[in-house]
Amino acid sequence: MIIDLRSDTVTKPTKAMLDMMMSAQVGDDVYKEDPSVNALESRLADMFGKDQALFFPSGSMANQAALKLHTNPGEQVICDKFAHIYNYEGGGASFNSGISCKLIDGHRGMFTAAQVTESINPPDFYHSPLTRLVAIENTTNKGGGACWDFEALKSIRNVCDTHDLGYHLDGARLWNALANTKETAKDYGQLFDTISVCFSKGLGCPIGSVLIGDKDLMKGAIRVRKILGGGMRQAGYLAAAGLYALDHHLERLTEDHNKAKDIGKVLESLSIIKKVEPIETNIVIFELESHVDEAEFLKQLSDKNIYIIGMGSNKLRMVTHLDYTNDMHNKLLEVLNDF
Repeated sequence: MIIDLRSDTVTKPTKAMLDMMMSAQVGDDVYKEDPSVNALESRLADMFGKDQALFFPSGSMANQAALKLHTNPGEQVICDKFAHIYNYEGGGASFNSGISCKLIDGHRGMFTAAQVTESINPPDFYHSPLTRLVAIENTTNKGGGACWDFEALKSIRNVCDTHDLGYHLDGARLWNALANTKETAKDYGQLFDTISVCFSKGLGCPIGSVLIGDKDLMKGAIRVRKILGGGMRQAGYLAAAGLYALDHHLERLTEDHNKAKDIGKVLESLSIIKKVEPIETNIVIFELESHVDEAEFLKQLSDKNIYIIGMGSNKLRMVTHLDYTNDMHNKLLEVLNDF
């Protein structure tokens, strides 16, 4: 038994998902003639109450397209120091859009409206970049799967409106947030100008993200996707996986959340663990005591076919997911209890 908790991206399509993929109706999506892609885009636009949606091969590309749509070279996006667009997209903000990031020192990847206001450069001070966009990530990856308080997001929306700023949501794990809070997809659609959602994490698809937004912004999205190399032909085989996931894999996300909390409880009981970050969804981030060797801890797990991520400085991460079974869960808890 191999227990892979490095990420929720390691999942593979279920038999039923594969069957739907292989029976999908397809066409040339570059010509917008793929019925399965069109169906997924239409469904997402309707779900979030937005005008348009566009299928992308990856979440990073969808985010990068959003940055491009909101900004011009030399301008600036405000985001948290933990933000995926800053830490894990290969410097794409500067490479693709020619923009810089103003980093907020938030809490677990989240910040306040007051911090946004403080981070806005004076628009008439031409020595500094023109602030154009605020980007948030929900749930927060480096923040341990934390979910934003919706009232805080609404307060930031008010700041954006006051200062004529765009508002983008990196919703790579928004499905997990929606499963954990009372808000709906339409609530988020009313708040943000653009939203990216990912299908290859919690929903268990092999590939795919969708960018959703208002038509005045999204009218340029397909051109930006082309420039970034994201135009695909018979992509309906991939979109069909997303359609299946929306029907069958949304409600089960709470199972992942509950398993993550079980893991956290065991970790908190171990003398070798210094701290476990609060667990809201499917990400468990914990820190070893200073006398414990991180590499040795990882080796002891890998010797038992258990694989997790080392984040450096004795911090580690586990992510529960669709392919993490009850048997795997019981085995992991047993191994952890033996430390």
